[in-house]
Amino acid sequence: MSAIGWIFDSKQGAVDRLIPRWIFLRALGLIYFSAFYSLAFQIKGLIGANGILPAGTYLDAIACSVGGLKLWFAPTLLWLSSGSHTLIGLCILGMVASLLLAFNIWPRGMLVISFLCFLSFVSAAQDFSGYQSDGMLLEAGFLSIFFAPSGFRPGWGENSPPSRASLFLLQWEWFRIYFGSGLVKLVSGDPQWRHLTAMDEYYQNGPLPTWIGWYLQHLPHWFHWLTALATLVMELGLVWMMFMGRRLRIVCFLITTAWQLVVILTANYTFLNYLVLSMGILLLDDRLLAPLLGRRFRFKPVAALSGAPEPAKSAFEGISSYARTFKIVVSAVVLSWIFYATTVELLRTLWPGVPFPRSPIAVLEPFRIANRYGLFAVMTRGRYEIEFQGSNDGQDWIAYPFRYKPQALNEAPGIYAPYQPRFDWNLWFASLGSWRDNMFVVSTEERLLNNDHDVLNLFRGNPFSNAPPKQVRAALWQYWFTSMEEKRATGNWWKRQYLGTYAPTLAQDENGKLIVLEWPTTAGSKE
Repeated sequence: MSAIGWIFDSKQGAVDRLIPRWIFLRALGLIYFSAFYSLAFQIKGLIGANGILPAGTYLDAIACSVGGLKLWFAPTLLWLSSGSHTLIGLCILGMVASLLLAFNIWPRGMLVISFLCFLSFVSAAQDFSGYQSDGMLLEAGFLSIFFAPSGFRPGWGENSPPSRASLFLLQWEWFRIYFGSGLVKLVSGDPQWRHLTAMDEYYQNGPLPTWIGWYLQHLPHWFHWLTALATLVMELGLVWMMFMGRRLRIVCFLITTAWQLVVILTANYTFLNYLVLSMGILLLDDRLLAPLLGRRFRFKPVAALSGAPEPAKSAFEGISSYARTFKIVVSAVVLSWIFYATTVELLRTLWPGVPFPRSPIAVLEPFRIANRYGLFAVMTRGRYEIEFQGSNDGQDWIAYPFRYKPQALNEAPGIYAPYQPRFDWNLWFASLGSWRDNMFVVSTEERLLNNDHDVLNLFRGNPFSNAPPKQVRAALWQYWFTSMEEKRATGNWWKRQYLGTYAPTLAQDENGKLIVLEWPTTAGSKE
């Protein structure tokens, strides 16, 4: 039991990681807050009763299909109610819990609430969830329940250091995000990574570019070649320094932190990079950070408390001992289970047919706490944008203005992360595939025909505020960054070419029944 206690018991935990834990949990609280804050302005339009993909309809379908297994298949509090007040209440509860976590008030309790609220959204949001970033946050949030100190106002948590297992699994997640991303680049066979041309149009073709990325895009080819090589070296090689002693861990932290800061400035990947950056802090220790805090923090390492007298034994010592043993056993089972599942998932990237039992992994899948990661396995070769347009005569089409994604040619790409505009974000993914695989686009057209208030709030404005349009279509454009010369001459950041319609053009007959006026086309004209 002593070895198990040393690994899983916080009382025997890593006494030299209190400051990194304190910083990480404050950052995690703010990241959770950013996720709930962005949802508060979008959730009704995304999955509300009149939203694009109503959660109630989805959950009803699950209940009909799987019956008593519905809570496992979709672990969400929205089974109680999926009305507008419940959705907003879920976001508010998540924001409150995440802020209390950031202020170090009952961190374990706030982590449980934040996790349940975010899982409730992810499990019911269908096309608007399930991104790798969602899995990263849920996995980190769940592991942090075991990692956080006990108590209502724990301060630095000297009395309950982080268990070694929870610390390692958070570092393991950080490692898998990097290394898994490197592996998928190799096994995908993408020639752009093989020839180190993957970064040549990266800044232009990502989901939500930034104006800083516009300038980096225009740097010479050798710069993009070098950054592609550096990406592979870091993801496949440098991150192994996590296992190679204290000095190399610190060097690894410095390199990856600088890298993440550049990514944050040059692309909007929601809270993903902020989370990975925050997890990197766990590579550090108190010996490095304590001198940087200053005396006003009054930090006293636990190691210095080893000579302190033992507290008086309680009359309930026996009950307390059983409770502690129970917590250690639960931690050992859960954390070992997650380690097994995540290790097998990583191995499957290299050997898809790896002969390990899949049942333990399948049981955890609905909870998104043991994930397989791999970013940018294949680089997109063009930037396509779906634009919703309305018309009253089928001749003059007026575009619905987006809040975040590229549209107006003279508008500079912004920096929005960690805010996540899930509607705009999802349209980028949809543009790379067929409308039949992205039926939320058709559902959006239908909602615009009715001037649905919640869906219109996902846009910057409504060009048909007096009355809904008689026809709605989804136009498909290809976008490119302008050259330096073109920008100086026109002031435009973008240029584009019309490719045709992406999805069926819809209208309503006199009885309000939905009809298709035109099926998608591909021919277009240049603008």
